Amino acid sequence: MSNFKVFTNGIIKENPTFVMVLGTCPVLAITTTGFNGVGMGLATAFVLVLSNIIISILKNYIPDKVRIAVFITIIATCVSVVELLMKAYTPELYKSLGIFIPLIVVNCLVLGRAEAFAQKRGVWASALDGLGMGLGFTLALTLISIVREILGNGSIFGFPFLPAEADKILLFILPPGAFLTYGLLFAVMNALKRKANI
Repeated sequence: MSNFKVFTNGIIKENPTFVMVLGTCPVLAITTTGFNGVGMGLATAFVLVLSNIIISILKNYIPDKVRIAVFITIIATCVSVVELLMKAYTPELYKSLGIFIPLIVVNCLVLGRAEAFAQKRGVWASALDGLGMGLGFTLALTLISIVREILGNGSIFGFPFLPAEADKILLFILPPGAFLTYGLLFAVMNALKRKANI
């Protein structure tokens, strides 16, 4: 598989959110604003890239019996780095995302890529896989966030485009709105994929 294909798989063909249906907890919980979607997506992408690189480097030294425990330890360390960086440099975003930053440790997307890809491939391919999957996840979170923010708040990335007195569809900033938005976008993405024969 070419490096370009490894990278683009996570964005389109094997998108973690719209194709593999991985990491849906943050997709449904934090996608109320565009900033939240982008922030959570980039944090997860950073963890994916860093953990994939480390696991790929150490794969020959990790005993098979403790493989999963070692992977989780590496991922938890990467998440701690992200958490500390966000706390220091983006405290508002850190507060907004709350408990979902530490929960990246148990995101099945991150562990799944470590198990399915990084432990079997070289460092460069693993880094590209993590970056592609991370960007695909970020794009999906951002798209869902923007739809929910437009319909629920009448704004995009915090910038209102409707008058304050205008009616908004509050359902979309509540949990049921997350399911509805995710389901509709999931259907649209699958229809587009079928039409394009991807």
